[in-house]
Amino acid sequence: MSLTVVVLCAAWCKTCREFEPVVDRVAAARAGMRFVWCDVEDDSNVCGDIDVENFPTLAIFRGDEVLHFGVSLPHENVVGRLIDALAGQPVGRSVDKAVQALPQRLSEG
Repeated sequence: MSLTVVVLCAAWCKTCREFEPVVDRVAAARAGMRFVWCDVEDDSNVCGDIDVENFPTLAIFRGDEVLHFGVSLPHENVVGRLIDALAGQPVGRSVDKAVQALPQRLSEG
């Protein structure tokens, strides 16, 4: 099953705006994966009660399984290596219920 990479950001965040073309390039190199850009304010119906401590934050899933949730350095190579490593192996992680519910909300939205 392929990965879904959710980038949690905010329109007012300069780092997020600079990160967007980086994510586009990472996504273009990984055609079999789903990349979703979620503004925590504008897309609050999808983001729900997820507590984002800093931007950008990545939530990476395989199906409904959370593989990663955390702040990421906005560097193309770092993000690419993280995604590629997670694509190759399952990594279970205990996360908040709001994060666990994100794949379901994405499929409903």
